[in-house]
Amino acid sequence: MSEKRAVILLSGGLDSATVVALARAEGYACHTMSFDYGQRHRAELQAAERVARQLGVMEHKVIGLNLNGIGGSALTDTSIAVPETPGEGIPVTYVPARNTVFLSLALGWAEVLGARDIFIGVNAVDYSGYPDCRPEFIAAFERMANLATKAGVEGQGFRIRAPLQSLSKAQIIQAGISHGVDYALTVSCYQADDQGRACGKCDSCRLRAAGFVAAGVPDPTHYA
Repeated sequence: MSEKRAVILLSGGLDSATVVALARAEGYACHTMSFDYGQRHRAELQAAERVARQLGVMEHKVIGLNLNGIGGSALTDTSIAVPETPGEGIPVTYVPARNTVFLSLALGWAEVLGARDIFIGVNAVDYSGYPDCRPEFIAAFERMANLATKAGVEGQGFRIRAPLQSLSKAQIIQAGISHGVDYALTVSCYQADDQGRACGKCDSCRLRAAGFVAAGVPDPTHYA
């Protein structure tokens, strides 16, 4: 149990793949977790498995949820269209309570593994206006984690690590490339087809494409 372990939320997208590489570079034994939560872009689950293999994680776990049972998001309710033009405010691709649920399950697994660090790829610079990507949320969840767990009560506190929090998309891409991430394996599109091909129009696709341009790196994204 002396091994330095981390649980990392791995969606299969650009940001989370980068986080796995950064954690590995810090010497963590990486245990990655993805969620089959009823998302329309399920191709990201295959992407997560590819990334986990490429980056040599210790274990990759996929947890089944039913967030489409409550809906309320274009990612979990197919009757709500994914926007293809920029909008204002919190977009309809926000999934209610998603990061809270994901981090809670990662916290449980971390406690079982004896891991004290949980990594998540949220970003407050190029993010899409999601309230659960803000630094205030990450800090609040960390406080909760140390109040709600046996390990926290016994003084073996958890840290919620968000290493991409203040980076631009270009900086994230540059960091990932320097740590060996193959971005051709990743899927970021909110409405990717079954082969993982991107629409090139949604908010996530636009941010990703602009990031590669700004980083001066060829875009390896597979487009439909």
